Amino acid sequence: MGGALGTVIAIANQKGGVGKTTCAINLGGALAALGHRVLCLDLDPQANLSVGLGVDLNTVDRGMSHVLVEPEVTLASVIRPTRTERLDVAPTTIDLSAAEVELMTAIGREMALRDKITSDVIEKYSYVLIDCPPTLGLLTLNALVASDGVIIPVQTQFYSLKGVAALLKIIKTVQTRLNTRLRVLGLLPTFYDSRTILGRDMLDSLKDLGDHQVFRTVIRQSVKMGEAPTAGVPITSYDARSDAAKSFMDLAKEVAGAH
Repeated sequence: MGGALGTVIAIANQKGGVGKTTCAINLGGALAALGHRVLCLDLDPQANLSVGLGVDLNTVDRGMSHVLVEPEVTLASVIRPTRTERLDVAPTTIDLSAAEVELMTAIGREMALRDKITSDVIEKYSYVLIDCPPTLGLLTLNALVASDGVIIPVQTQFYSLKGVAALLKIIKTVQTRLNTRLRVLGLLPTFYDSRTILGRDMLDSLKDLGDHQVFRTVIRQSVKMGEAPTAGVPITSYDARSDAAKSFMDLAKEVAGAH
């Protein structure tokens, strides 16, 4: 794919609190810092990605819920710039939950997002990162069907590993039936604390989990990373010299090198 335009990457794990949104925002910021044009697409009704990229939800009259269920609303029409250069966002609001219910009865409902990621959007961006909700429902399915690759953030804790197996099973079904080009780019260890034996053990078990790549980059716990979203910018803009920013720059290089 050598730096192909419009590589669509879903960031998915049905378990909440594993750092999906943090990963989407900060990987987006890091890829932008490397000179790529990036679109972060918020597919989680909690809208944390939108808020973390500085969007005031009161100003969002049309977002991803409209894109998914209204034929005349284009993806391009809801995209807005963020405070970070080369980084745009397609925001969402709580309405997305209702949109998911509405999609249940639609024909071709798994394809709704794929059909909206049109060539005009793909040509404009090097990467489209999709922040998925913490469920294995229709929104996550839409993201997987629309994507070229998937990154799975996994907390280095015992229960997190169990959930990954269920997600990998669904990915396999999607690859077989709906989207043959989808591939797992890697499992991303998050909230890693190297001081605990448990953390180190979990990192080892992650590497033993099937034949999927584990990113070399490990995202550690950090205070700075918690502060950045309240400022509405990625950690790479908030504090470019922090360890967290360096981790995401390393991850961005791994992701960019994988194509």
